[in-house]
Amino acid sequence: MAFAPLPVVALAVCAVAVVRAAYPPQDVPSSWPHDYPGKPHGDFSPAWQDYFEVKERLPNATWPISRNFAGNLPVNRAGHPNDTLFFWAFEKEPGSLTAHADKRSIEPWGIWLNGGPGSSSLIGLTSENGPIHINSDFSASQNNFSWDRLADYVWVDQPVGVGFSTADSAGYVHDEDEMGRDFMGFLFNLVKVFPSLKTRPLYLTGESYAGTYIPYIMKTYFGLADPPVKIAKFAIGDGTVGSAEVYELVPTVNTIETYPQLVGYDPATFEYFREQEHLCGYDLNLTYPGCGHFPTLKFIPGQGVAAQSMDSASRLNPATRARRQQKLRNVVQLAKRASQGKRRDEALVQKRDLSGRANGTIDPWYGCDIYDEMIDYAVNFSLPWSIKHDDIFGFDIYQVPDALDPEANMDASAFFNDPRTRAALHAPTSKNWQGTILYPFLGDPTSEGNDPMVIQNTTFGGIQGFTRRPSTPWFDDNGERGGIVHQERNWTYVLIEGAGHLVPYTNPLRGFILLRDFILGNNQTGLVTNSSGTVSVVGGESSSLAVDAIPGQLGIYVGSFSTQSTYTYPSATIAAWSNYIVTATATVITPATAITATTTATAISVPSTKAIDGSSSNNGTSHTNAAIHMDRKVNGLLSSLTVALLLFCITWL
Repeated sequence: MAFAPLPVVALAVCAVAVVRAAYPPQDVPSSWPHDYPGKPHGDFSPAWQDYFEVKERLPNATWPISRNFAGNLPVNRAGHPNDTLFFWAFEKEPGSLTAHADKRSIEPWGIWLNGGPGSSSLIGLTSENGPIHINSDFSASQNNFSWDRLADYVWVDQPVGVGFSTADSAGYVHDEDEMGRDFMGFLFNLVKVFPSLKTRPLYLTGESYAGTYIPYIMKTYFGLADPPVKIAKFAIGDGTVGSAEVYELVPTVNTIETYPQLVGYDPATFEYFREQEHLCGYDLNLTYPGCGHFPTLKFIPGQGVAAQSMDSASRLNPATRARRQQKLRNVVQLAKRASQGKRRDEALVQKRDLSGRANGTIDPWYGCDIYDEMIDYAVNFSLPWSIKHDDIFGFDIYQVPDALDPEANMDASAFFNDPRTRAALHAPTSKNWQGTILYPFLGDPTSEGNDPMVIQNTTFGGIQGFTRRPSTPWFDDNGERGGIVHQERNWTYVLIEGAGHLVPYTNPLRGFILLRDFILGNNQTGLVTNSSGTVSVVGGESSSLAVDAIPGQLGIYVGSFSTQSTYTYPSATIAAWSNYIVTATATVITPATAITATTTATAISVPSTKAIDGSSSNNGTSHTNAAIHMDRKVNGLLSSLTVALLLFCITWL
């Protein structure tokens, strides 16, 4: 089977963990699909379309919904007949999904995956990019920016056992390779039911830990002589493609530059974090093009309860994050009791006294966990996060400007576990839907890298990384700047301003444009061209965007469950910070760790005939080098930016 260069796109939306359940290894539950009346006999075929069609009105959905189909399909894993994936598919227009095999051959279709590992893709459907949104008061509303308005779209719960997908107790996936094989088995059955999907271009999209899922799915895809579908592009949004050091710690200072409210606009505190960054060796920069692969970052743990584990997979798992944040809450409570058992006066909590800190050495309590130290500082000393109701945490790691306390409810379990919904969707009765479970395996602990770091540490087309720093603006349908875009040699990088980790949730218009123009479409803004030796960039380049950080919004949202007001620092405070940061960031501290050529990193393997340069060996498998350091001059922290980072990657074949 011959492959052409495959454009790969990555968008940013997150695996939101709204409901969690942890399963001890000895108590992993079994589940199985339910047989509803009218189920056909025999192998899957178009005759199953009528069975899977959602015909009953869904609770609270009072508007017309495009024709849609839902149910469970097996993954064809030997010995595990109850291992299935659940899908919910929506047509762009009547008959588009149910077309015959030889029809609509050039019309795109898409798949959406959430991450986790262990998060249901129905979270994305009902809170981000699907046609039905479940609101914080549990009502339902129409999403005018649903992605099925641009193409037939399918939301898939996977791996087996997640959401409404089912698995016997011994059938949960053991690693991502098994997950990839399961997904292909599911697709083989899906195209039997909807035969036109076999030859139509598929756009595989996902977020967060889908940054690990999708490359393994592609690895399986490329290994098949006759794959079930034709993947045209894949898109990974704000994906888990990096170690915890790269993913969380290296961008911390850059996050503070984006949102100086985190340190109360205090220069002394900012300098403290810069020093800790330097002492830990996290102050590395990218070059364009890249020159030599980066070394692996080391983590130095501290004595604090929140800084003990740095395993990449477990640290990035949403359930593990919850445990870490509970520990951090305990630290906050201890700090409060130590400060005379009452909340500090607002005027005093704005600035922390650093005179007794371990200046010049790595902080003994936090070690190099400057990410948790930043959050701890914000919730103790920086307004408005330090003002909490009933001592609830009040910090949203996925959206810094959101200081709602408690957070807005994003739990759709009441909707999905309603017997009317369950029956309409042909969902299993052997389990209740949960937004996120602690999956029995914690994922690939070797996946290393982050969006811009992956690019600059990977050789493609004979050149390492991009040749020019991304600095081309793109504009939304209202004529407002939407962010930055850069495209070279089938890689596309898109940064979206004002979006956070959940792009379609926080900024649905720009999420919609992202899909329309850069994933399904062929918008060439930001494309580097070379005509007779003259290099140019479509849309030009802006020096104002080639900066350390694009400032975030000034107002921080406050309220209980919903935004009731915004908190903005005094204009004099903001002006003083603006004057300070211009000179402070003009002087870069000499990196604590030299950049030297090395190939110790691991990421997603691809067959050697598909040739991504600069690979290394890990446990006998060929890997692209992606143990990459985050450029502190590029916004990239999954959990902390309203400037969401989107990477459109490429696998060269």
